[in-house]
Amino acid sequence: MPRQAPYLALADVLRTRVLAGEWGVGARLPSRARLAEEYGVGRNVVQRAVDLLVVDGLLEGRAGSGTYVRSPRERLRLVRSRHRERTGGRPRGADVRERGGADSWDAESRVGVPAPEAIAERLGIAPGDPCVTTRYEFLAGGQPVQLSESWEPLARTEGTPVVLPEAGPLAGQGVVERMRSLGIVVDTVVEVPRPARATREQANLLGVGPGDLVLLIERTMYDTVRRPVETADMVVPDRYREVVYEFGVERPARTTAGR
Repeated sequence: MPRQAPYLALADVLRTRVLAGEWGVGARLPSRARLAEEYGVGRNVVQRAVDLLVVDGLLEGRAGSGTYVRSPRERLRLVRSRHRERTGGRPRGADVRERGGADSWDAESRVGVPAPEAIAERLGIAPGDPCVTTRYEFLAGGQPVQLSESWEPLARTEGTPVVLPEAGPLAGQGVVERMRSLGIVVDTVVEVPRPARATREQANLLGVGPGDLVLLIERTMYDTVRRPVETADMVVPDRYREVVYEFGVERPARTTAGR
């Protein structure tokens, strides 16, 4: 078997000490120099080991102060469901924790971006056709829990007040409401979930390690004539969120006894 890298071995030791409660939440770890001396390794090895535990959410660095044990991040549940909304379930916001805890988001839109070939195929348009693309970073308690990149054909919304998802009279109301204002009824949503590994950019935004497990959800929304109106790639870090799909069950029609 290949020998484990020194920084990984040290990270395992430090992780065990943290989880065993040797250093409580809020406690300051010994300095890099002291840990290097204690374990007979270089300071760069200690630095890489500590950085790994910061990414894992066990430690946090404070500028000019040192490294501290942080409160563990809760693994949140993200429920993918339209069923409750159709059946009059709990009001929006009553089950934030179960739905993944995203309580705010940052978004950046660009107009007139040429559709890449794969996106064009999903939207039923020609490669290079102009789109509105929006990148989202969803937050829970100030911590990133999901990324999303949305694409809409510009031809659907150009020249209307709802061309930008996060600006105008329906800012933040979502694709369904914005399209409804244009007389377009969205009645089908197709999602394809796939396991994937975080890219370096995704890892930096989500606070995980490059190559960490994520769930990539490819979503496309269609109107009543099966015309795509939006497609998006959502990235959910497995470490911080579990995704649950909820479906309604068709109820059999009531029959009159004796008939």
